[in-house]
Amino acid sequence: MSDARYPRHASRPHRALSVALPIGIAVTALGALWALADVPMAVDAAVPPVPAAAGELPGVEVASTLAADPCADTAVAGALDAGDDEAVVAAFGGGAAFREAVVAGNAPCISLADPTRAWVVVNKARPLVPTDYVPADLVASPIQQTTASRLIHPDAATALGAMSTDLADAGAGSLGMNNSYRSYRLQVSNYTGFVSTEGQENADRGSARPGFSEHQTGLAVDVVACSAGCGEIAGFGGTPESDWVAAHAWEYGFIVRYESGATGTTGYEPEPWHLRYIGPSLAAAYHEGGYHTLEAFFGLPAAPDYAH
Repeated sequence: MSDARYPRHASRPHRALSVALPIGIAVTALGALWALADVPMAVDAAVPPVPAAAGELPGVEVASTLAADPCADTAVAGALDAGDDEAVVAAFGGGAAFREAVVAGNAPCISLADPTRAWVVVNKARPLVPTDYVPADLVASPIQQTTASRLIHPDAATALGAMSTDLADAGAGSLGMNNSYRSYRLQVSNYTGFVSTEGQENADRGSARPGFSEHQTGLAVDVVACSAGCGEIAGFGGTPESDWVAAHAWEYGFIVRYESGATGTTGYEPEPWHLRYIGPSLAAAYHEGGYHTLEAFFGLPAAPDYAH
């Protein structure tokens, strides 16, 4: 490409000079005239012209370059090795920057299929790998429970305890936990029971098939309202606890995973009680970006149905 500062149609010295002057003088005169005309003399084609500086002339387009791979950053690598998901996101530059890198395909060290990470995405098109995955570390729920399923991911447990305390302090009632971690075997039992009583089509709208449940990661938690005795999960919506959770859960790293109006993307009917822990930084980016599904947040296809 020619140098943008010098258009191809620049004026040239008059042809008669090469006839009227001896060859040596003609060459000298030509060089002088080229210089006066501010037109560069011809050079060896193997030497590229010096490009114009970016923005030197209006309308000049400068090719963009790909951003550096954040995964090459030693801070990112160190946080990943340490298993500190929040530190990983911080090393990327925060939740919004992390999301942008993942969506752009510029984060090869981040797998949305890794069940050990807070950013894992599990839906009807994305089963757990392996399907019978068992978390390595689980702890007991820090709040009152209404079932025997008392185990939860450690980070989610800490966040749940803080959220429950602040909810009560705000006068919004009392929060309880129906369940969090469910093993593959328990999910087999739950799903089979729904199919037997409701049929498979109805069961698929409200219960995940074994190996396709967020609960198996320990990062999902079903909460209940307990201000006047703990109720059932189906009665959570419309309570002071539900309203407070919908407004503030993101501050603790949770999102309401299955919102009203999102069934076409998630494949599930609205579940205001089903919270999913993704970490404070990602939850803040999710909230501030106005997202309503994890699929949209990470630029993934909708997953309204199972493949088979």
